[in-house]
Amino acid sequence: MNKHLSSILFALAIVIASIVLGNAVIKRNRPQGTIHVTGLGESNFTSDLVVWEGNFSRESLDLKSAYADLEKDKKLVTEYLISKGISADKLIFNAVNTNPKYRQNYSNDGRYLGQTFEGYTLNQSLKIESEDVEKVERISREITELLNQGIAFYSQPPRYYYTGLESLKLEMIAKATEDARVRAERIAENSKGDLGDLISANMGIFQITGQNSGEDYSWGGTFNTADKNKTASITMKLVFEVD
Repeated sequence: MNKHLSSILFALAIVIASIVLGNAVIKRNRPQGTIHVTGLGESNFTSDLVVWEGNFSRESLDLKSAYADLEKDKKLVTEYLISKGISADKLIFNAVNTNPKYRQNYSNDGRYLGQTFEGYTLNQSLKIESEDVEKVERISREITELLNQGIAFYSQPPRYYYTGLESLKLEMIAKATEDARVRAERIAENSKGDLGDLISANMGIFQITGQNSGEDYSWGGTFNTADKNKTASITMKLVFEVD
């Protein structure tokens, strides 16, 4: 009886071992691996918000006199900008910056003889934020007309922004992901495999460069504000299983 039972158990062990070995061979021969791909999402857009800054100043030995002259200039600048179509609520004047001026005195043999007070320099800065990009652009070029009124207005280049940036980012991510998936499908097809599940996805740095500017990308991300017409781009790195 025991001898017969041992024979049955031995036969059963052989069957089980055959099944396990067979599955191992099948899994070993099954083409497995991963595909790493990078997709690009890119879009051109035009800025819809402009920020423009400038400043003007006055100098005088008397602080009160310098401030009075600066206030007159501020009024003329305000009237000029309003006449050009900028509403008063868009004009942001910062606090007046006051700096005393001194001349350093030295003797003929180079000894320091102290300093002489030469008056005050008062500086007034102005900022305009507007969605009327073309109007502000034009005014920033024409502001030198204030020289005819005795005001030396120093204009900085306008900076350009886009208010729909968050929606644009989502659109770029979708484009980059789809581009990466198409690349992965072609690689799998060419290697006689089937694209499996997505294992991981990593988003690259969001870049904004000027259109046709030749501007280089940055590892930390580029955020161009100098050009009105820009190009946004982002990459997505995906890893897929291959069956």
